[in-house]
Amino acid sequence: SLSVVMERGMGDEAIAMEVEQNAHNDTIPIEVEAPKEPPKIRRLDDSVINRIAAGEVIQRPVSAVKELIENSLDARSSSINVVIKDGGLKLIQVSDDGHGIRHDDLPILCERHTTSKLSKFEDLQSIKSMGFRGEALASMTYVAHVTVTTITSGQLHGYRVSYRDGVMEQEPKPCAAVKGTQIAIENLFYNMTARRKTLQNSADDYSKIVDLLSRFAIHHINVGFSCRKHGATRADVHTVPTSSRLDAIRSVYGVSVARNLTKVEASDNNPTSSVFDMKGFISSSNYVAKKTTMVLFINDRLVECTALKRAIEIVYAATLPQASKPFVYMSIELPSEHVDVNIHPTKREVSLLNQEVIIEKIQSEVELQLINSNETRTFKEQLVQPSSSVPTGAKRDSCSASLAPGSATSVPKSQKVPVQKMIRTDALDPAGRLHAYLQVKPSTQVEHNASLNTIRSSIRQRRNPRETADLTSIQELIEDIDSSCHSGLLDIVRGCTYVGMADDFFALLQYKTHLYLANVVSLSKELMYQQVLRRFAHFNAMQLSDPAPLPELIMLGLKEEGIDADCSENADLKQKIVEVPTFALCLSDMLQGPQLTRGSGRDCAFGRRSVAGEWGLKLQAFGHEGVGVCKGL
Repeated sequence: SLSVVMERGMGDEAIAMEVEQNAHNDTIPIEVEAPKEPPKIRRLDDSVINRIAAGEVIQRPVSAVKELIENSLDARSSSINVVIKDGGLKLIQVSDDGHGIRHDDLPILCERHTTSKLSKFEDLQSIKSMGFRGEALASMTYVAHVTVTTITSGQLHGYRVSYRDGVMEQEPKPCAAVKGTQIAIENLFYNMTARRKTLQNSADDYSKIVDLLSRFAIHHINVGFSCRKHGATRADVHTVPTSSRLDAIRSVYGVSVARNLTKVEASDNNPTSSVFDMKGFISSSNYVAKKTTMVLFINDRLVECTALKRAIEIVYAATLPQASKPFVYMSIELPSEHVDVNIHPTKREVSLLNQEVIIEKIQSEVELQLINSNETRTFKEQLVQPSSSVPTGAKRDSCSASLAPGSATSVPKSQKVPVQKMIRTDALDPAGRLHAYLQVKPSTQVEHNASLNTIRSSIRQRRNPRETADLTSIQELIEDIDSSCHSGLLDIVRGCTYVGMADDFFALLQYKTHLYLANVVSLSKELMYQQVLRRFAHFNAMQLSDPAPLPELIMLGLKEEGIDADCSENADLKQKIVEVPTFALCLSDMLQGPQLTRGSGRDCAFGRRSVAGEWGLKLQAFGHEGVGVCKGL
């Protein structure tokens, strides 16, 4: 309408009247909401308050384990045992041999803000115990089923009581008990569905609990720790009280970590700057790991300090090659009034007075120790000897030990072998990697074997002395073997590895990256033949209990050759067979006695008859230093 009026040339007043009329005709009523009152503040029920607080204090199963262990340490326990089921969701059981809980204190044990650690706020400034709020056990009763069994010194029996929502479900019942306290947490987060669904990976939670126990074990060396899964006979963490912290680290983290640690100390007693005393161990340049492991205790309290951890990592990255990840254990002692322990719901962090100065001085000391330790590095010599029969279990143990975090090695990485060149040499191991069958022997064992081989060689030479000259016929046979020897086949036989029998006659041998089928029967015959030739006249004499029946043996030999010794046509043969032993004895006397005719190219004769004429044998004599022997017999 406004455009039409403008085209007609009407004035401003007409335009205003037209717009007002159209606006009046198109008016839509708008409802205006009345202002709402502010929401009313309500007082929450105690059950809601406690459950919300419990979810903050007990975040994961490891949080509950940490609280229970700290309570056991506050009870001056010397032994703490932990049993876990399904990562802590089904069961967390912590047993200690501390002073126990009095019967009169059991009714209020799991109420919120009930504690024996302090009575007024000022006590917090000089607190020495791990716990002080009195919230841990109360929080557990709101998200799990808690059962406490305890006995104090001097009592004839203990008491067992169950708690739910901070109160006892029934009166304490007398029961048999050992010294100390046992607390069982069952069905953790049973009433928190969302929290329980996020904690279904029990293996991850159990590894966190094992790591927590390991950290406590290397600091509280006067306490024995044990952690195992429910139903398992072997503990994953097991330590006994010891006087050496390095021994505790070796027991928990292994030899590969303990041998690469360097002691570090730093302190300051200037009230204007900082007052602290730090003692610990840091990994040297020989330590290799994929992630940083930092165990920090401040006034015997396990805490985390991100600033200190970052400062130490910077020092390692700048000092050592390849940005090595360190292993660090530190125990820092400060005056109680310089530490604020009440800044985190789970007491995981603390606040220090003059924290920047303390971190700077610790960082400088760590850097100095690293520079000194980086001047020399230790490399271990590994003697590798091939072995075709290494047990699979031993092979896996050696591989897992060499790949453990923190293990130092000086052996350069070998080139990657193509898959087509990997040959399986053991039927028990389908992997087929040849380097797995190289057995590492200690140097002392190698030296012992070398000396033992030397002794055996000398005994063998003394037992079978070689004469200055051998028989010409034997030498000719040996020379014939050497001249017709195949060098390639000889290398294969010398350097082959026995794999196994393919059937009754053929064996599978490996030489380098090739497999061969060898006739064991033929090889054995050839081996025995060459052994007899090379050791001819050097075998030990054997005394038979009964004389060997030479005629019977010769008869057996003739039968093997296909001659029927019982046939009448061989009557002359029988007579000759009977006379063979006599001839052999006479020949022995001839070789040893003085009646041997010396000289080369003449017939050998006995005193009473001619051997050549009697037997029709041409016995050509030849001299070796004046001794005649018969050739061709």
